[in-house]
Amino acid sequence: NEAKAEHSTLTWLAMLFAAGMGVGLMFWGVAEPVSYYTGWYKTPLNVAANTPEAASMAMGATMYHWGIHPWAIYGVVALSLAFFTYNKGLPLSIRSVFYPLLGERTWGWPGHIIDILAVLATLFGLATSLGLGAQQAASGINHVFGTDGGIGLQILVIVGVTALAIISVVRGLEGGVKLLSNVNMVIAFVLLIFVAMVGLAVALGNVPTTIGAY
Repeated sequence: NEAKAEHSTLTWLAMLFAAGMGVGLMFWGVAEPVSYYTGWYKTPLNVAANTPEAASMAMGATMYHWGIHPWAIYGVVALSLAFFTYNKGLPLSIRSVFYPLLGERTWGWPGHIIDILAVLATLFGLATSLGLGAQQAASGINHVFGTDGGIGLQILVIVGVTALAIISVVRGLEGGVKLLSNVNMVIAFVLLIFVAMVGLAVALGNVPTTIGAY
């Protein structure tokens, strides 16, 4: 195979990270372990809330949800699409993955149903992430600037994010998605440095415990 990558490895990683994690990690990366630890949501393995065991299991469960396992699921779908699109020359759609099972029926109503379900699943997933992200952003704005914006502010955030997404799509992969993903990675790296400077000792101390719980 003499195919050449269209973008650098770093750029591909940035786009994959932005698409696979996005606002979900920024929100649940903090909210999920805190919810488990405090017992606001059921603690993993029913350990007592607000205990060292709860803290360990909360981090382990969060790593389970955001670590290797989800990326393995993403990888199966991505490799399937890539194989049937670039190696077999089929359309870039979920129905193409089912061609070995359905044969020519892939282009009939069974394929239509598969693509419709894929679109609906994607829309519901995006709506959930966007809704939670808007709540988080609005809460942050209210906290930092001392405002009291409610549902109106959340709608404003959604409109802004949607506008950026539309501009990104119109500009294409090179001038839209790639640019936003690279900017996103730079901001994420700055946040990583800040967290490391503020709580590096705590973070490093928890790594072995978290890996063990995972």
